[in-house]
Amino acid sequence: QPAPGWLQHLTRGTLPALAHSSSSRHAAAAPAASMRPDHFEGFRFDMTKPVSPKFMLSHSLSMVNDEHLTQGNQIVKTPSSQYELGANVIDSRLLLIGRVDSQGALSARGKYDFTDRLSAKFQAQLVGEPDMSQTMFDFDYRGGDFQTQLKVGNNSFYGWNYIQSVTPRTALGGEIFWLGQQRKSGVGLAGRHESPAGHVATCQVATTRLLSMSYWHKVSDKVYLSADFMWNWGQREAQAALGYDYMLNTGRVRGKIDSSGIMSMFLEERFTQGLNLVLSAVVDHSKNNHKFGMGLTVGE
Repeated sequence: QPAPGWLQHLTRGTLPALAHSSSSRHAAAAPAASMRPDHFEGFRFDMTKPVSPKFMLSHSLSMVNDEHLTQGNQIVKTPSSQYELGANVIDSRLLLIGRVDSQGALSARGKYDFTDRLSAKFQAQLVGEPDMSQTMFDFDYRGGDFQTQLKVGNNSFYGWNYIQSVTPRTALGGEIFWLGQQRKSGVGLAGRHESPAGHVATCQVATTRLLSMSYWHKVSDKVYLSADFMWNWGQREAQAALGYDYMLNTGRVRGKIDSSGIMSMFLEERFTQGLNLVLSAVVDHSKNNHKFGMGLTVGE
């Protein structure tokens, strides 16, 4: 049995249960971020320029509105802008990505494959505010029909997860974590099943009093429908959402509506090779708030 997808991806629908199957990977790629696209407000311009076959530079300029909540629970927006410079190093076994913005925040992530089965990853976010910087190291091992991961982060964070294919289309797993600085721990169980038609159902429950379920329905190779449900029985809160993902000839449109009345849409349209238009819209009826964004992406 092929190795299943990582446990933390099970409820996101981002990885197929059959990680080594190219057909399954393609089937799950379309709805990968259908429920969680990168919504933004204002204008965004991104450009990527290759310097060599293994090195690229990126430039990003954004002009957005920052939201502030007043004492009367009213949303006030103030304009702001930000520039970000990035560098990418891509090799057969090594991946390094770094970003620094005009406010001095630095982010970096990387991955190195020691073998086809063993790899290491890191993520770091360094900011000027005290106790807000974060680092995380992951060590991944992929077996024939299982995957396991060890996580180590700042604030004395330790985690481990294991996921096992029990049938060619069903995977079950669990995870544990310990946050030493806050002296908190947790245990989670998860499962994922993919039907022969490409439909995907996932479920995860954790001792942090969270239950999460999702379902992806493949209508065709270009159309997916999705449903999410999350219940926090500790805070007595629940939320459900319905979404769609439609692949156009030269673009992609994704949308969602949730039980709190928030509607969103995200459109990506390719004009020519290396030139893309991005439109983002979010309407929150309950708070009488809306966000609209337009972006241009230059380069691959």
